[in-house]
Amino acid sequence: MSAAPGRIPRGIWMLGFVSLFMDVSSELIHSLLPVFMVTALGASALSVGIVEGIAESTALIVKVFSGMLSDWLGRRKGLALLGYALGAASKPLFALAGSVSWVLGARFLDRIGKGIRGAPRDALVADLTPPEIRGAAFGLRQALDTVGAFLGPLLGIVLMLLLANDFRAVFWYAVIPGVLAVLLLALGVEESGAPAAPKSPVSPVRWSTLSAMGAAYWSVVAAGAVFTLARFSEAFLILRAQQLGRPDAFAPLVLIVMSLVFAASAYPFGKLADRMRHRTLLAYGLGVLLAADLVLAQAGSLGAVAAGVALWGLHMGMTQGLLAAMVADSAPTGLRGTAYGFFNLASGLAMLVASVLAGALWDKFGAAATFWAGAALAAAAALLVSRRRAPAAAR
Repeated sequence: MSAAPGRIPRGIWMLGFVSLFMDVSSELIHSLLPVFMVTALGASALSVGIVEGIAESTALIVKVFSGMLSDWLGRRKGLALLGYALGAASKPLFALAGSVSWVLGARFLDRIGKGIRGAPRDALVADLTPPEIRGAAFGLRQALDTVGAFLGPLLGIVLMLLLANDFRAVFWYAVIPGVLAVLLLALGVEESGAPAAPKSPVSPVRWSTLSAMGAAYWSVVAAGAVFTLARFSEAFLILRAQQLGRPDAFAPLVLIVMSLVFAASAYPFGKLADRMRHRTLLAYGLGVLLAADLVLAQAGSLGAVAAGVALWGLHMGMTQGLLAAMVADSAPTGLRGTAYGFFNLASGLAMLVASVLAGALWDKFGAAATFWAGAALAAAAALLVSRRRAPAAAR
């Protein structure tokens, strides 16, 4: 699939809208799920952290194998389609959940789907986009994804008000945009331009595969893991607002504020990433995360929570497309799927540690301790990223 110089290809737009519809489906549920677990199922903050940590780390770990398989096959779309289909199929399970373990099972299936689709989709974006506009392409896809992350919680508020706070009835509506995402990917994205399949499978545990990635790539993996360790699940942002008096029906407002800022900033910062040193921008993003944690740690009102959440969304807009572009720039073309897989493996393990730690601190010492710890980790990560001398290819 070709495009005029400087023009983002049609396939990137389609992939962006696929992400948009699936995020509407997922965030409609996820924006209400922490409150549903705590109020309807009696879960503790630690339980929420464990569920979210296991779910998100599962998604990122599965990406190792889906990325490797997409490099072996030389094709991306089929695996991405399977992943989106599993995500859509998981949505009814949330409406049927009667226990925390059931929610964990539904989240596990949903995140397996995300893990299967994530690395092949990101590799497909890289395959379809000229290098000189790759940051903008990843930023665009991330921006459309985040528009869905805004519309999903907004729909959740409307449905909660219309359906008298019936969580389960609201969850059923998430099935519709999930199915639309699968259909759009199946019918609207062509895979022309994907790399040919290698003659033999690429094993992620072979030393030759690992060494072929190069020092620049592994430096990006390390930076991504340190960055993710400084973050934890957005579920704790929702619980922080609930703690300060926000009604259950308006729980999704937290993710709406975050997603508005995220969507507005992702594309501009994606274009900026094409013109400035990547690690400098990443360090700035960590500085914004540090500010968000400090505001949330000291928040005494819903207005203060909104300010902290807005800063959280800004740091996401500054960094998420940036990290994906850093992987694409530093990894060999024929191993991009595997490269995204290993990057997400490291990030997944860090996310599991961060979310479980956040829940444990919340239960033991209170909400403020969770965000003070996040601030300390963000400060340490910013220092490491800004002081580390990266190989030139990693920028």
